[in-house]
Amino acid sequence: MTSLIAKNTDCVVHCSRLAEYRFPFGAQKTGGYVDLYIDVSVSVDEIVLCYAYGLYGLSYNELRCKKIESVPNRYGCRLRMPAEPGLLFYWFCMRGKHSDIEEIVDPQYHELLYRKNEEDRAYLYYVASWEGEDGKGKFAFSAPRVGVDEEKYPHAFQITVYEEGFTTPDWMKGAVMYQIFPDRFARGSDYSFEKMKSTGNDRPERIFHEDWYEEVDIDGKPETGYLACDFYGGTLKGIAEKADYLKSLNIDVLYLNPICEARSNHRYDTADYLNVDPILGGKEGYKFFSNTMKGNGIRYIVDGVFSHTGADSRYFNKYGRYEGPGAYSAFTEGKNSDYSSWYAFRRDENGNVVYDSWWGFPELPNTKEDDLSFRDYILGPDGVVSSWIRGGASGVRLDVSDELPDSFLREMRSCVKKASSGDGLVLGEVWEEVTTKISYGSYRDFAFGRTHDTVMGYPFREALLSFLRGETSARTWSLTMEKYRENLPDQMFYCMMNLISSHDVPRAITILVGPPDPGSREEQKKVKLTDDMRSRGAALMKLAFAIQMVYPGCPCTYYGDEIGMDGFRDPFNRRTYPWDKESSWQKDLLSSFRSLSELRRKYEVLRCGDVEMLLAEGDDLIFRRTLDENRKDHFGKTCEGPEKVLCIINRSDKMKMLVRLDDSANVVSIEHSPDAFTGTGETNVVFSSAAQGRVEVSPLSSVIYIQD
Repeated sequence: MTSLIAKNTDCVVHCSRLAEYRFPFGAQKTGGYVDLYIDVSVSVDEIVLCYAYGLYGLSYNELRCKKIESVPNRYGCRLRMPAEPGLLFYWFCMRGKHSDIEEIVDPQYHELLYRKNEEDRAYLYYVASWEGEDGKGKFAFSAPRVGVDEEKYPHAFQITVYEEGFTTPDWMKGAVMYQIFPDRFARGSDYSFEKMKSTGNDRPERIFHEDWYEEVDIDGKPETGYLACDFYGGTLKGIAEKADYLKSLNIDVLYLNPICEARSNHRYDTADYLNVDPILGGKEGYKFFSNTMKGNGIRYIVDGVFSHTGADSRYFNKYGRYEGPGAYSAFTEGKNSDYSSWYAFRRDENGNVVYDSWWGFPELPNTKEDDLSFRDYILGPDGVVSSWIRGGASGVRLDVSDELPDSFLREMRSCVKKASSGDGLVLGEVWEEVTTKISYGSYRDFAFGRTHDTVMGYPFREALLSFLRGETSARTWSLTMEKYRENLPDQMFYCMMNLISSHDVPRAITILVGPPDPGSREEQKKVKLTDDMRSRGAALMKLAFAIQMVYPGCPCTYYGDEIGMDGFRDPFNRRTYPWDKESSWQKDLLSSFRSLSELRRKYEVLRCGDVEMLLAEGDDLIFRRTLDENRKDHFGKTCEGPEKVLCIINRSDKMKMLVRLDDSANVVSIEHSPDAFTGTGETNVVFSSAAQGRVEVSPLSSVIYIQD
C-alpha cells in the first residue's frame, strides 16, 4: 500500500545507487564523507535527513537538508561517517502544513498521515524500497524501524561503514574455488581396504566401504544408529594425485572440509586440532598434499571448528579413548585436566551430568570461547591456527561464525594475519545477509573490516537457484544482487564465496529439477533423476556456471557439481565422486564447466572489473564486466585483454532471444521468437573486436560475449 500512496510517485526521488543522489557509491570507510540528495517538487516546509548509526547500539539523529540552487527541486546535505565501523541507516522526512502534505497523498490515505495538530504539521516519510530500480525509494507513513528487536519495516536506506585500511587478499579476489569433502573425493594410489580399516578401527562405531561406488550409509550399526561414521577411504594424497584434474578445472583455491582427527566422516566433531586424521593420511599425507598444491599453484584453506569439539576428543574425552583426563572426567570424577575450563557442566535435579552442547547434540559439547586458556590454545602465537598457516594453509573457513563471539573473531583475524604476514584469509560461515546479521541480541561485527575477509555467499545461491527454477524473475535476481553490491565493502564483495551447493545443502541440480524433498532419509534415498530431469538440469547448471564465472566474486564449485552429481541433504550430498563412471551428459557438462572457468584465467576483467546490469526482465538477463577507459579494474590495476565481457542468459525453455548490440556492446533491442528447448543447453562464447550486431541465444542457454 505505502508504495502507491502518492498521487505522483516521482514528486520525491532519491536513488541510493545513482551518483547524483548519493556519492560515493556503496559502503564507506570510517571518517569519510557522503553527499546525499533528494528531489522534492512539491511544497513542504522542511526536508529532514533522519539517521541512526552504530553496531551494538544505535544513536538516532536528524539533519535538515538545504536547497541546492544549481539543480531545480534538489535538496541535500553532507554527512560525515562515524569514526567506528558499523551500520548507518537513513531516510527522509517531509514536514509541512496538513494541506501541503495532503496534496501529495491520495485522499483515501489521508487519515494515515502522522499529524501534529497543535502545530498544523504533517509528516510523510521517504524510505528504501527493495523493489526500486537504482535504489529508488518510496513513501511511507511511519519512520523505518532499524533496532535489533524491531520489525524491519518500513526499510531504511543503508550505508555500511567499515574500518579504514580494510583490505582482503588479492589472490582471493575473483579466484575460482573448489570445495572438497575429503573422505569422498579420491583414494590415494597407496590405498588398500585393510589399511583403511586398520587405520580407523579404533572406534567400533565406524563402517568401512570397500566399494567406492556403494551408496552412503543412512542406518549406522544396530547398536548405535546413524552417526555419520561410514568411510570410503578418500585421503589427502588422493586429492593431491588429482592435481591435474583440479588444474583442468582452472581452480585457484581449494576449501577442504575438516581434516583434523575426529570420530565422524564430516569431522565437525574435532578430536585433536593438532593432528591430521590418520584415516586421511595423517601428517605425512598432509605434507604431501600441501607440497603438491604449492607445486601446482593451488592455494587451500582449512575448516576451523571452534564453537564446539567432539565428545570423543582429547579435550572432552567422554569415552576415555585418549590418554590423560579430559574435561568430562575432570567434572564427573574430580580429576585434573588442562581442558576443564573449556566447557560448562552442571548436574540436573536428578544428579545427572549436563553440559552445554551445539544445538543440543550431546556428541558436540560447546566450548567457552571467552576462556583465555582456550583462546591461547587456538589463537596464541604457537596455537592451532598459527600452526595451520605455517604448515601451508592460506586461510581458515570458520564453521558457524555467527555462534562465535565478535571478540573471538577479531582475535582470529589478527592471528591469521600475523601468521601469514597479512596474506591469510578468514572466511566465515554466515547464511544470511552479512552486513545486517543479527544474533545473540545484536548486529554482528562481520562485514566491517575487523573479523572476516569474506563469507559464504548463501544469499547468492538462494537468489540464483530461485531465478533458474523460474520462481523469481531476472529483475528480482538483479535487484537482490545490486542490494548485495551496494551494502558490501568492495574488498569483501570481490572475494565473496559465490556457491551453488555445499555439504550443508542439497545438490544444485537436485534443487533445480528434482522433486520436493520427501523428508526422511529412507525416502530421499529412493529419489532418482529421470533422463528428462538430467537434460534440463544440465542446461540449468550451465546457466548457473555462466553466471557464477562472469559475476564478481569467487565462483565456488562443490566437488561433483561440475558433472551434475545429485542428492538431497546429508548424507546424499556427500556421495563419492564417480571416477571413470561419468556418463556422456556428465562429460559434456564437465567440458562446459572447463570452458567457462577458463574465462576467469584468460580475461582479467572477470577478476576485478566493474559490473553493470544491462537488462533484467522475465527470463532475460544481461550484465557485463568492464574496465575503465584506461583499462583499469575496480581497484586501479591495469589489465590485459578485453575491456568488456557480457553474460547473456535466456532462462526460457520456449523462446529464443535475439539480442542486437551497438558498436560499444550496448544492448539496442531484444526480440523473441518461439523455439523449443531441445534437451541440451548451450554455453557459447562469442569473441568480437567490433560489433557483432546480433546474438542468438537458444532456450535455456547462455552466450558470453567478449569485446576487445
